[in-house]
Formats: sequence, C-alpha cells, structure tokens
Amino acid sequence: MPWIPNEEHERVPVVKNLVWAARLLFKADKWFLISGIISEIATDVFRDFIQSVLFLKVLLSVITGSGSFSYYVKCLLLFLLIGVVTEAVSVWGDYKTNVGQKNVFKALNNMIFEKASSVDVSCYEDPAFYDKYQRATDILIRGYFVMFSWNLSIVLGSLMSFITVISIIAAIDPAYFIFLAPVMLVFVVEIFKSKVVFRRDVKMTNNNRVKSYIQRTVFLKDFSKDMRTSNIFSVIMEKFDKAINGNVKILKEYGFKLFLFTMLSSLLGEIFPMVGTYAYAGYQFVATNELDVSGFSVVLSSIRSVSTATQGIARSFADLTQVAFYFQNLRDFFEYESQVKDGNLEAGELESLELVNVSFRYPSAKAYSLKNVNLKINKGQTVAIVGINGAGKSTLVKLLLRFYDVTEGEILYNGINIKEYTQDSLRKRFATVFQDYKTFAISVNENVLCRECNEQDEKTAQYALEQSGVWDKISTLEDKGNTLLTREFDDNGVGLSGGEAQKTAVARIFAREFDIAILDEPSSALDPIAEYRMYENLISATKNKTVIYISHRLSSAVLSQNIFVLENGTVVESGSHAQLMAAGGKYSEMFTLQASAYKDEGGDSLEA
Repeated sequence: MPWIPNEEHERVPVVKNLVWAARLLFKADKWFLISGIISEIATDVFRDFIQSVLFLKVLLSVITGSGSFSYYVKCLLLFLLIGVVTEAVSVWGDYKTNVGQKNVFKALNNMIFEKASSVDVSCYEDPAFYDKYQRATDILIRGYFVMFSWNLSIVLGSLMSFITVISIIAAIDPAYFIFLAPVMLVFVVEIFKSKVVFRRDVKMTNNNRVKSYIQRTVFLKDFSKDMRTSNIFSVIMEKFDKAINGNVKILKEYGFKLFLFTMLSSLLGEIFPMVGTYAYAGYQFVATNELDVSGFSVVLSSIRSVSTATQGIARSFADLTQVAFYFQNLRDFFEYESQVKDGNLEAGELESLELVNVSFRYPSAKAYSLKNVNLKINKGQTVAIVGINGAGKSTLVKLLLRFYDVTEGEILYNGINIKEYTQDSLRKRFATVFQDYKTFAISVNENVLCRECNEQDEKTAQYALEQSGVWDKISTLEDKGNTLLTREFDDNGVGLSGGEAQKTAVARIFAREFDIAILDEPSSALDPIAEYRMYENLISATKNKTVIYISHRLSSAVLSQNIFVLENGTVVESGSHAQLMAAGGKYSEMFTLQASAYKDEGGDSLEA
C-alpha cells in the first residue's frame, strides 16, 4: 500500500527541517540562498518602503507646500540612485541564483543517486520504498528546493519591509494595528492549508509513480516490439487512465477544503484589513481632521505595504511549512539505515564457502524460498546448482552476495559467517553474471570493464570479448570496442541481439580478477553450440578458480565436479554428473529430457 501520512508524520519538526534544508542547500552552493535573500530584501524594502511610502511622503510635502522643489529634486536623485543600486543587486541575485540552482540540482541528484545505489536490494522489491524514493526526488522534479529558497527570501525580505513601514504607521497612529490583526491569522490558515496540500500530494504519489513508469516505458526500445505486436499497449493505457482519474478524484476530494482555506486567507489578509483601515483613515480625515491629505495618503499607502508584506510573510511561511513536509521525505530517505549491516572483517582469499541449514523467506512472502539448504564448496571446485524455474537458485545467489540476509541458518566464508565481513570486501571476491543481466548506454569496453578505459584497458576488454564469443561481432563495428551501445545518444551506436548482449555481460567475468565466479543462467539467450563453447572458454579461463553455475539448462552441469539439485527450495540430490545419472532421480530425468531436445534441434549432445 502507498504510504499515507498519519498524525506522527503531520507533526514533523518544521523549524528543524527548514534549518536542515538550509544547511543542505548552503553546502551544495552557498550563493544560492544568500544571493536570493539579499536580492529580495533590497527589492522589497525599495518597493514597499522607499517607493510606496517615503517617495510618496516627499511628493506630497511638495504638493501641500511643506517642502521645497529643490528638496524634492535632491530626494528624487537619491531615490534614483537607490533604485539603480537595487536593480543591480536584483540582476546580480538572479544570476547567482540561476547558477546556484543548477549546482544545487546536480549536488542533490548525486546525493539521491548515491543513496539509492547503496540501499538494500530488498528496497527495490518494496512499493513503499519506491513511494519514498518518488517523494524524495519530488524535491528536484517539482522544484521544492527552489520553492524553499524563494519563500525563505520572501519571508526575510517582507520582514525587513514590514519593520521599516510599521515604524511609519506607529508614528502616525498605533490604532491602525487593530485592523492588521486579522492578517496574523493568515499564518494559521496557510499552515493548515499546507497540511491539506501535503496530504493530497502524498495520496497522489502512487498514481504519479504509475504515470511515470508508463511514460518511461512507452519510449523505451525494450518494450517497443511487444507494444506493436500485442494488445499490451491498451492495457498499460488503461492503467495510465486509471492513474489520471485517480488523481482527478483526489483533487476533487481536497478541492473544496482548499477553496475554503484560500477564501478565508484572502478575507483575513486583504479584504478585512483594507476595509478597516480605509474606513478609519477616512473617519480621521473627514470627521476629526486628525489627518491631512499627506498623512491620509501615506497611511493608506503604508497600510497597503504592511498588508502586502504581512501576507508575503504569512503565505511564504505557510509554503515553507509545506516544503518542510517534503524535506522530511528527503531526510527519511537519506536517513534510511540498511537492514543488511556491515561487518568489521576484510574477506581474504577464498578457501571454502558453506551453507549450514539455510532457510530464507522474502519479507512480504508467506512461504520459504529456501528451506534447510546445506552445501559446501571448496576452493578450485566447479559446481552446478540446477533446478527448474522457481526452485530457489537465484535467491541463493542473492544470499551469497548479501543482497539479503538468511532468515535461518548461516553462510560461512572460510568458516566465518559472512555477516562478519564488510560487504564491499566480500563482494569483491565474487565475479557475477546475473540472470537479468544488463548492458548500459555506454561503450562496449566500458560495459565490460565497468569503468572508463585507456589504451591498455581496451586490450583487456578485447580479450574478454574474445573469450565470451562476441568479439567477431564487435570487431566489425566502426569503432569496435569504443562503440556506444544503443542509438539513444549516438547515431553511430549499435543495438546488440539478445545473445550478443548476454555474451557482452559474460565478458565481465574474463576481464577481472576474482576468487569465485557465479554465473546465474549465463547462457539463456544462447543457442546450444554457442553455450557449450562459452562454457569451454570459461573452464579454461577459470582454471584453479572456484565457479558456481546456476542454471535450469544442464550443459554446465556436465562440466562441473559437483552438482546440487534444488527443488522447492531444498537440495534433493547432489553428486557428480555420472553419479546422479546412475541414481536415476530428478537430475537424470531433467538431463534426459533436455538432451533429447538438443539432439532434435541438431545441436551437440550434452554429453559431448
């Protein structure tokens, strides 16, 4: 279920979050906040105090005869100079803010991406995590960090304007403060309104994530063929329409409340203060003669400036309160602590790998994916873990690499529980090709070496591609290993077939040093002959290395010293190929069926 705010989430520490946000943005670019604040203070004080009050007061003094024309000219020139300086500060502030905005966007993006790449793999199978991730990225996508800077600048600028103008009103008649009292209630109204907006936006998170997924999917090459040869496009469009309609329903649900809050805010912040001050000033001017024309005009102008400044403070503070909720999402995301904890030991060279009574159940699952698994792999052994789809083979890989921790039992690396090792040092001992392998929109060589390449690296990558069996294809490309995969960013890029892409992923094994290689369905996109040849190269390249083949296709099993057969998450058989064939059990049945299918295709026999 999507995460919905409760009372605890509504009691977020607003001031603490705003201070945290200010520090975060200042760290990303110190001028982003400072320039905006300086520019806004200069603009607001000039507009609301110097221009609307002081200049008017000077002008009226000339009109009423209490001031000379030369005095007026001097003041005019001074106002002109201040105006030019204010405009220069404003232009400078806009420039620094625009540059800072890009720096902040880059810095926050990097922080979010780094955090997303370091959280537990289990998070990517948790809808609640994706909702949090979506709301964290909203800080960038929906510009909440810009909103924060802008509203903080308005609050401080309006506050300075308020202080300067209020001094004029206080000198004329403190009674006018009575008519400004309703404006203070705008703070309360806008804060309640911001909470309603936040609840509305949170309820829309899941629908927005569905929309984002569909918008992304429609443009991806990986899905284009299926969309054009099946009815799947209409299915996802129904999901898209459902998400849109869901958001419309949510908007209607909160629309009337927001309308009432907006109307109340306008009444308290504009209509009541204006009507009250105009009435009282008119009474003083007409009935009591306590105000002359100059005083009457200055009062009305000052009240308008104070009202504008107070509304600016109230509404911007309310917006800051709303932004504080969204920054809470970002804080929650950054403060997420992995459930898979690091140990203190550095993993050394592999001697043995052992599973002792290992059972595992995914967090949201009722049934165990693995149950009481016991197996041991010694240094230099070639092992196959086989079974039909869903037997638990890929889950085993996730446990070995500590993407998850076992539910029961323990996994021992050199006789020590793998939880005692740092994750980085443990994973560096493994070279892994995953079942759902990926190639990226970077060069072939970078895909193989997983880093930027120099001239020597290109030779290493070529060797790896030769061993995986795809260099014959890569060598025909104009830029060979420097060719970009996919044409998304380069017209000279190339798209590989499924088998070629898988061979490119497998080449990563041949390009690095490792103690133990795990190949999870490494040949699913290959034909039987290409599969067998790749395995021969693997055996040659991994001599004296430990290799684990994970597969439901058994060509790798023939080449392995020991075979473990998984069924329903449990090891039901183990032994060499000859031993298991002689036993006539599950493995023998699977092998016989696959061997006959390969022979029917005209491929090499599995027993070749």
